[in-house]
Amino acid sequence: MTTSKTKQRLQIYARTMTIDGQTWLLGATETALVFVGFPDQAANQIADFFPEAEILPDTAGYTVAAGEALQAYLAGDQMTWSLPWQTAGTPFQERVWAQLRQIPYGTTTTYQQIATAIGQPGASRAVGSAVGANPLLVVIPCHRVVPQAGGIGQYRGGAALKQQLLALEARSH
Repeated sequence: MTTSKTKQRLQIYARTMTIDGQTWLLGATETALVFVGFPDQAANQIADFFPEAEILPDTAGYTVAAGEALQAYLAGDQMTWSLPWQTAGTPFQERVWAQLRQIPYGTTTTYQQIATAIGQPGASRAVGSAVGANPLLVVIPCHRVVPQAGGIGQYRGGAALKQQLLALEARSH
């Protein structure tokens, strides 16, 4: 007798939410937040990060708590994230993202400092790539990373949003 097991596709429940005139995209499994997308961009962002997943409308409310937390953060009322979330990056990305979570609210660090902190001081460009691959904007605070040479640097959500988030944190800190 032969049995065949088929691997079930990851199901991500998605919804958009408008806060202060900007539309954010949230994605969650039944147990954790897995995606926060930048405002006013293509709805297929989740599929870009999770090409094998089945993207479904969030009719069960899996993203409601994340939406409320995002709204509180953007209002300057929340500085930390306590909701369940998960990532599925490469080991290098996971190390970078763990280091990003150590950056205190209202402060910034550089790609070089992140590379040094994870024990790979020559990997600042690879750190930049890992930062750009962060699926949880704001929750994993990649907006707090700036170039060593100065300036705001790049951001998957755009330079204007990065500046807005840094200014929000500076006011609320």
